[in-house]
Amino acid sequence: MQKILRISLVVMTCLVIGYLSGMVTRESISTWYPTLVKPVFNPPNWIFAPVWTILFIMMGVAGGIVWSKMESDEENVKKAFRFFIIQLGLNALWSFIFFYLHNPFLALIEIVLLLLMIFETYSQFKKIDKIAGYLLIPYLAWVSFAMILNFSIWYLNK
Repeated sequence: MQKILRISLVVMTCLVIGYLSGMVTRESISTWYPTLVKPVFNPPNWIFAPVWTILFIMMGVAGGIVWSKMESDEENVKKAFRFFIIQLGLNALWSFIFFYLHNPFLALIEIVLLLLMIFETYSQFKKIDKIAGYLLIPYLAWVSFAMILNFSIWYLNK
């Protein structure tokens, strides 16, 4: 039961962070964002909420699985969780920089750091539990795509 509780707590934390990030973007989605020139591969706006919800759930399950290994590998779990928390904070920060500050260039720099932290989190998680690591692969792929999209938006609007 303790494993399920830990997974649930981390999933809820990730979803709350995602919700708060969404609140930051809400106004800009209807005002500032439509004024930007976007690349042809820009997804429709409706796709982002369900994709992020799924990714936050997968991220939370991965984090909960790793947290449940605390008794058997405390040092590595603490190290991995530090990266997890950093990447989660950077994830939220990106929305603030891009949508609230309207700064695609600074958001581009930040998303590169985010991608590096996600990769390190994936690497640390995989050492502790392979499934937890694999659960982060879609997140890694989506943020890689988001980085390309971010770059394209900055480039087309500079």
